[in-house]
Amino acid sequence: MSRPVFAIGLSIALLGIIPWAVQAQEPAETSALDSDQTPAHSRAETARIEYEQVMALTPDPENGRKVYLTCAVCHRPEGWGAPDGTYPQIAGQLRTVIIKQLADIRARNRDNPLMYPFSVPRILGGPQSVADVAAYVAQLPMTPDNGLGSGEDLPLGREVYAEHCTKCHGDHGEGNEAEHIPAIAGQHYLYLMRQFDAIRMGRRKNSDPKMVKKIDGFTPRHQAAVLDYTSRLRPPASKLAETGWTNPDFPSYVRDPMGVSPMPPMPAGLMDAPASPEPPAYPSVPPATR
Repeated sequence: MSRPVFAIGLSIALLGIIPWAVQAQEPAETSALDSDQTPAHSRAETARIEYEQVMALTPDPENGRKVYLTCAVCHRPEGWGAPDGTYPQIAGQLRTVIIKQLADIRARNRDNPLMYPFSVPRILGGPQSVADVAAYVAQLPMTPDNGLGSGEDLPLGREVYAEHCTKCHGDHGEGNEAEHIPAIAGQHYLYLMRQFDAIRMGRRKNSDPKMVKKIDGFTPRHQAAVLDYTSRLRPPASKLAETGWTNPDFPSYVRDPMGVSPMPPMPAGLMDAPASPEPPAYPSVPPATR
């Protein structure tokens, strides 16, 4: 076996072991949400209760670094995800947004079959672990080289963003921490496309009803243009990583040894969520008229 392949296998094995040690500190907190027995109508309430529990805690970013070992397999040590949209950039995301989405996924109020097994309390930990890892991720610097669209229809994208998106997501895509509205500046274009499709098709159950209504009439061209424009919105310079930066908390991590996006191992017995339908093909932006 080659050294890169061995290193990947070893790192995945370790990432599967260490979270158990982290969550062992919170044995009393692991039963309330680690189940799919909650009726669908009360999952949003279950998520809301955990969100409030987490927000009442004082986060410990140092413990968050340890908890993040579970997340680094997919989101990478830097939290930058993948430009192909497989995984989002979560570095620098608003803390309240991270907590809200984790609570929704854990309560099955947001379907994410790939992430769900890694988010449950007996793997990730209880509310304190959520508070800690959210604080750790929020302070990570963002990549300046996120995935972009074609760039062919940006004037339309700017127009659509100004009319439909600024009220909630802000003029610069900065989001709203008090309302746990995501920061979307610098997010990967293909991830934005995938989530837009999920929201419009009703596959993302925790979507804001106002957004569902807002995007209902978007054409494929409008969608591609506004999300391309959004992916090009720049976060403040203070939130961006310097060129060549790697997370010093993960000195031994093997980064893309074969140019293949990471595929995490599934924890045994936890992958019981129904498969989501295949997303539609991404629409292409019409060629610019000359």
